[in-house]
Amino acid sequence: MALTLRSSTSFMSPLDAGSMGHRSAEEGPVVMSVAPTSKAACGRLRAVVVAKAAAWTAKPQLRREDEEVAVALHGAAAHRRDGGGGAGVAVYVMLGLDTVSGEGRLQRPRALNASLMALRSAGVEGVMVDVWWGLVEKEGPRRYDWEAYAELVQMVQRHGLKLQMVMSFHQCGGNVGDSCSIPLPPWVLQEVDENPDIVYTDRSGRRNPEYISLGCDMMPVLRGRTPIQVYSDFMRSFKERFNDYLGEVIVEIQVGMGPCGELRYPSYPESNGTWKFPGIGEFQCYDKYMKASLRAAAIAAGHEEWGEDGPHDAGHYKQFPEETGFFRREGTWSTSYGEFFLDWYSKKLLEHGDRVLAAAEGVFRGTGAKLSGKVAGIHWHYHTRSHAAELTAGYYNTRRRDGYVPIARALARRGAVLNFTCMEMRDEQQPWQAGCSPEMLVRQVRQAAAAAGVELAGENALERYDEMAYAQVVAAAAGAAEDGVGLSAFTYLRMNKRLFEGESWRHFVAFVKKMSEGGRKSELPRSDRSHSDLYVGFIKNGGRRSSKSEEAATAAW
Repeated sequence: MALTLRSSTSFMSPLDAGSMGHRSAEEGPVVMSVAPTSKAACGRLRAVVVAKAAAWTAKPQLRREDEEVAVALHGAAAHRRDGGGGAGVAVYVMLGLDTVSGEGRLQRPRALNASLMALRSAGVEGVMVDVWWGLVEKEGPRRYDWEAYAELVQMVQRHGLKLQMVMSFHQCGGNVGDSCSIPLPPWVLQEVDENPDIVYTDRSGRRNPEYISLGCDMMPVLRGRTPIQVYSDFMRSFKERFNDYLGEVIVEIQVGMGPCGELRYPSYPESNGTWKFPGIGEFQCYDKYMKASLRAAAIAAGHEEWGEDGPHDAGHYKQFPEETGFFRREGTWSTSYGEFFLDWYSKKLLEHGDRVLAAAEGVFRGTGAKLSGKVAGIHWHYHTRSHAAELTAGYYNTRRRDGYVPIARALARRGAVLNFTCMEMRDEQQPWQAGCSPEMLVRQVRQAAAAAGVELAGENALERYDEMAYAQVVAAAAGAAEDGVGLSAFTYLRMNKRLFEGESWRHFVAFVKKMSEGGRKSELPRSDRSHSDLYVGFIKNGGRRSSKSEEAATAAW
């Protein structure tokens, strides 16, 4: 007996809204056949997803038969999730940055529905989505629009999945992987125009509108409210709107604390070619609020002259450590002045993180949802003594000093999960001249998490679809377990059309299964003859004759 779904929805497309087309009636449906493999194992299905590469559809309503099949499929998923009890690691998948449009609407809902169905079948625990400050509070202070996110939460709930929701107080655009532009709320940018010092500033005076400077955390610079008050009000409104889902569907709130949602300074912005890998970046301490703090700290240290300005010999964004006086082998970083400055700069970041997390803790305490904070995987120049790229980002980590234990302790103090990136990277894949070591960095962060007693989760830094990257993540999870900390979850970046294509999807499903089994080897067959739990592939034309429009759509991908 088989159940067949005919839907005009294709799985995924990386195109943006401006380039999306609609699937025509001539192009035919996508066919999904679901058949039980045995009567005894009624909870297990063998799914064969037959899908052509077709453009995303933007029709707002889900057909009844789509949801009926989703319920049937989810009620007996091929790979059961571990649910957190046991050695398995729950896998989440990041949704697109533009899941909610600039107009505040959920984009491509039918394509999203089909994709969630596939993820659930693969054994994925849930999905992650950015909740953009620039969209929700766009119309003015305390005027929040949650409706598109409410639609998403309900859709995810129907599929039996969980949600990690990111309080994204930063702009989207200008960094690695940013595929769309979502600025800060217009009323906030008006305040920036009137007082440019409320955003981060480098030595040359370049302003960065990605995130409000931590220097004015406690200053009423946003229409009479401090940034911390604004973030707290935003999160409180979120809680009021989604209180019924917190702890059940919405299981984690990741609290944005800087650019890209990470606890760091915007020291390596890619916009307008400002920075290029593997440049050291620049210190971001030249707005008037940060400079006032530096002066006060220098006076307190008995060296007023140290507070006149930031380091004069720290170089420029694209330089290497040895090209600067500050970061070279025995540079200024290792002097009394350098140690004073780096200690102040890194402590200001930790204090900011603690203030934002304290606000989140006050809002979400008792809801059952975990808090988490994201820390960037800055792995280049790791083999040098100064670790220059980490220093400019605010991580005081050098050959002589562990900069991640203080970060881990700060998160542990608020009961937050430490979410770390670059889990998929291998040293051998990095350019030798950049002095990279993502593997040593991940190991150091694992050990810091264990020492601080903080829960650890991971992400991949770049989009990867190959077996080698997945194997590295599995190895990192196994290493975390050996260090006594384990990985509580792994969030895969990112859901798009390529993920659902034949080989990419097969690798991903095998990876999810390995993570659920604690890293034990398990492969899916390349064909469906052995009655695999889940096989996803593209079958040419689905037994139908191709039309010209259909061939054109396929060729477009």
